[in-house]
Amino acid sequence: MIYEITKNRSFSKDYRLRDQIVGAGISIMNNIAEGFDSQSNIEFIRFLRYSRRSTSEVQNCLYIALDQTYITEQTLDKIYQQANKTRQIIDGLIRYLRKQKRA
Repeated sequence: MIYEITKNRSFSKDYRLRDQIVGAGISIMNNIAEGFDSQSNIEFIRFLRYSRRSTSEVQNCLYIALDQTYITEQTLDKIYQQANKTRQIIDGLIRYLRKQKRA
């Protein structure tokens, strides 16, 4: 979804914002993968928290994109809600890992 909106002509020319939102979106997935590979629940949770923060960064960038009229309110709502769902999944995984034996 992020790549799709940043292909918009105006958005694509705002290099700083484009790179920031794309980087934050990628960071969500990369931190989950890196934390999983740590083979430690404590480390995994730490990286999940980074990932969670990146969802907030995506949401913030969406508001900036809206203010700059790169996206519509409908697009903001759609991606914002997807970020909320992602955060809920991350929170659930953190809760699950906290219940497990510490590695």
